[in-house]
Amino acid sequence: MPTHPLFALDEIEAGTARKVVIGDREIALVRIDDDVYAIGDTCSHDDVSLAEGFVEADDCMIECFRHGALFNLKTGEPESLPAVRPVPVYDVSVVDGQVVLTIDEPEDDA
Repeated sequence: MPTHPLFALDEIEAGTARKVVIGDREIALVRIDDDVYAIGDTCSHDDVSLAEGFVEADDCMIECFRHGALFNLKTGEPESLPAVRPVPVYDVSVVDGQVVLTIDEPEDDA
């Protein structure tokens, strides 16, 4: 699985989100305390960046700013309407102070 060193943990403030683009994937990285979560950046209800939403640190969720859909940062599952479909979840870790994203690439059919 390819890993992608992104940036120092200190470059993202706790309780905020940041969008990164890896290949054709747009991913929202969310920091809560010293933990970082990575989910697909596009709300499954509407074409809106979740990284621009509101982080609900106590519940480990992010709220889409346009219509208020809440997504669980651990599972990607929607926790409130109007979203009904999950967003992808990615493996992310902090290694020596660096945020590192791991993406499980689909296998080629060729």
